[in-house]
Amino acid sequence: MKAIILAGGKGERLSPLTSNCPKGMIKIEGKPILEYQIEWLKKYGVTEIIFACGYLHEKIKEHFRDGDNFGIKVFYSVEDEPLGRGGAIKKALSIQHSAFSSFLVMNGDVLTEMNLSLAINAHNLEKKDKNIIATICLFPYKSPYGIVRVEKDGLINNFDEKGALPYWLNGGIYIFEAEIKKYLPDKGDHETTTFPELASKKLLYGYKSIDFWRGIDTIKDLNEFLVT
Repeated sequence: MKAIILAGGKGERLSPLTSNCPKGMIKIEGKPILEYQIEWLKKYGVTEIIFACGYLHEKIKEHFRDGDNFGIKVFYSVEDEPLGRGGAIKKALSIQHSAFSSFLVMNGDVLTEMNLSLAINAHNLEKKDKNIIATICLFPYKSPYGIVRVEKDGLINNFDEKGALPYWLNGGIYIFEAEIKKYLPDKGDHETTTFPELASKKLLYGYKSIDFWRGIDTIKDLNEFLVT
């Protein structure tokens, strides 16, 4: 299976760490975020990765090269100008080194231990039953603050420190069929263009996972991850 990793953002909210380093190359315990992603993807049979990159893409190339040192084939789709994530996926799909009917896409700032096999199996079942062409992996939305649970009489019942809320968030991990290319914009974000259209046509599925997931988007996210 092929995977596209969206690694083109500047990561401005992680400044100054990203002043001379793309977001995905920030190191956690001596290893870049992107390297953790490759290790996770390999566990589930991914054999080819395309980095959709732009900002300081040379840093990514210098580290991963052709992927031989990491036991995987690595290719690069470099944007001359920002295309947005949807445009970046579409451009990366033009690199057809091998044929795949379905493929993975993930944001380059995500760390997870999700069982990807279960997500792929769910996607394939929904594809067979409902002809869906895209699956978004969803994760529980955790409150950034402690929650106070109050009885009807006003007495406090319990405290829930940053507990899960009754919502699911987009985890930035997707399973797509090749057919999705015609729905992707040349320039723009797939979350505001492609996904609403697919949802309106009942072609979009949400797979819920309670496995570990963390997005590294700010210094606070990074610090909290290092603490946990």
